[in-house]
Amino acid sequence: MNKTKRTSVVISLLLVALACQNEEPTQNLIPIDDSPIFMELTRSNSSGRLASEGKYAVLSAEYLASEESGQVGRTIYFSDVGNKQLSSDFVPGVALDGTDDVSFYVDQNRPSADLPVAATTGAVVRAMQTWNDVTCSDLGVYQVPSDPAIATGFVSLILGFGGSDEYTADIVHAGWLPAGFFDTLVPQGSTFILGLTFTIIFTDDAGTPTDLDNNGKADVAWREIYYNDTFTWQIENRFDVETIALHEAGHGLSQAHFGTAFATGNGKLHFAPRAVMNAAYSGIQTSINQSDNAGHCSNWASWNNN
Repeated sequence: MNKTKRTSVVISLLLVALACQNEEPTQNLIPIDDSPIFMELTRSNSSGRLASEGKYAVLSAEYLASEESGQVGRTIYFSDVGNKQLSSDFVPGVALDGTDDVSFYVDQNRPSADLPVAATTGAVVRAMQTWNDVTCSDLGVYQVPSDPAIATGFVSLILGFGGSDEYTADIVHAGWLPAGFFDTLVPQGSTFILGLTFTIIFTDDAGTPTDLDNNGKADVAWREIYYNDTFTWQIENRFDVETIALHEAGHGLSQAHFGTAFATGNGKLHFAPRAVMNAAYSGIQTSINQSDNAGHCSNWASWNNN
């Protein structure tokens, strides 16, 4: 299928270590023409698979940070989409793998410095299976086998950290990257970003996001998830791989952040309600609770007839 000739990149959502309150989304507006990230992400696509002379841009970035960072609750816009939901979604019949099933890939060429590849891969696979097991939907989630000869990471390629602009799967867990990658995205981002998810969307010849199913959302080509190797990663302990992969996979499946994080007088963070899709890490969560389930089902219950 070749209904589009261009693609764009939008940073979907990202998980951070600690967070407090949300601010109004109109604050900290950065004009798109003045953005060094936008300028770096404007280039020609050499693969020919998705586009000819395609252009790519980070449209927005949302993050919450630790209290110590002084960046609590801020939102940076490169293009203000005007709502708090993910502004893009997969479209039946448009997937680049030719199916309506949701494929995922785990890049084993960028391992965590703290854990064996088998351990991190297993945690990511469990996270994907947890979303697949939600009974309201039938996503047909399947894993594309890892191949040491395949490089992934369209965004990392653009930013000079290696990768590829070739499609690999609908959701690509592109591995653990060094501090410099996250600092390129947000000043000192490596000190508070645990993981983040980029969305690559289709655009038409004029560079406008397509909306082939007329649902008011841009059409997703694929999503990429990156993990911050600055932190010490563990299994079933602090900064648990499966917990963070479950959160990022939720973004991969079009879920936005949910609930409110706030601090009380003793400095302890609270969440209302506590959920996998909270915008701040709150300890191990490897199962889908009611609010996460509702968000997922509202988007995927009718797939692939929506």
